[in-house]
Amino acid sequence: MSITLDPAAAPVRARGRVLPFPITPAEISLIAVIALLWVVLGFATPAFLSAGSLIPLLVEVAPVALIGIGMTFVIIAGGIDVSVGGAIMVCSVVTAKLMRDQQLPLIMCLIVALVIGAILGLVNGVLIAYGRVHAIIITFGTANLFLFIGLQTFASQPVTGMPNTLAWFGRGAEGQTFGIPNSFAITVILTAVAWWYLRHTPGGRHFFGVGGDPVAARLAGIRVQRRILMTYVITGLLIGLASIYTLAKGTSNLDQSVGNGQELAVIAAVVIGGTSIMGGRGSVLGTLLGALLVQTVKSGVIQLNWPSQLSDLFVGIFIVLAVGTDLLRQRTRRSV
Repeated sequence: MSITLDPAAAPVRARGRVLPFPITPAEISLIAVIALLWVVLGFATPAFLSAGSLIPLLVEVAPVALIGIGMTFVIIAGGIDVSVGGAIMVCSVVTAKLMRDQQLPLIMCLIVALVIGAILGLVNGVLIAYGRVHAIIITFGTANLFLFIGLQTFASQPVTGMPNTLAWFGRGAEGQTFGIPNSFAITVILTAVAWWYLRHTPGGRHFFGVGGDPVAARLAGIRVQRRILMTYVITGLLIGLASIYTLAKGTSNLDQSVGNGQELAVIAAVVIGGTSIMGGRGSVLGTLLGALLVQTVKSGVIQLNWPSQLSDLFVGIFIVLAVGTDLLRQRTRRSV
């Protein structure tokens, strides 16, 4: 048996071994679509290309793309995580209350959010990796558990009067470096690190093996359960950081809607970015581009004063096209 690794477009030689081409045709297509949309929207509504429009767009992209990095690991390894929204709620409300009541500094807020996110991810990972129950069943159950914990922590009252502790991650001047939102810059850096890890290290390529054929991966000596556990812990850590992004958006209040529907946005970005929902193939660069495309569509619909439902329609079309293309690619590969 052979282990299925990421089959990108045209392999090239590097240091004596064959590697996929750095950018896949799907990613090139996404870049072209995003560029075309920006040009069209720039002509249709010139305000779209202004700093006042692009900075909020990048701020909104950052948490979706950030969690999408972890979700890409999860889906590549053959899993799924629909508990993202509930996990964001728990991380956000606990951090917000401690930040307000205990006057936590920025570093401590980061530590609290990351630790809580890692614990929630660990719960998912242990149950999935060692409980041998399908990931969608486990994460659907923990989604409800996390929502219950979050709502109980809210105690039917929004968190009000939050200090401006997290302004460095916000959309104001303090949250920008050379005109680029710090949250988006960090997300790009983490995307580059994850891309390098998945592409250039044996440990990273093991995730593709686990998603492509877990039995073959186990026979090849890969610790499958450990790899699966890692994907959910990584996702939990990134959810913790994304909750910091959420708290830093500029409002001093946090209500029970935080995290609502976020798992759908993240999965849409990952799938549109070219990661196979069947596992064994994917790219965090594609996920970043997918998140940028989704937010560009939403922002464009708003600025054109079109009905907001159209953004859901367009995103749905992109998802269907991405999944359909992936299924055709797999069918073609099997028939060869």
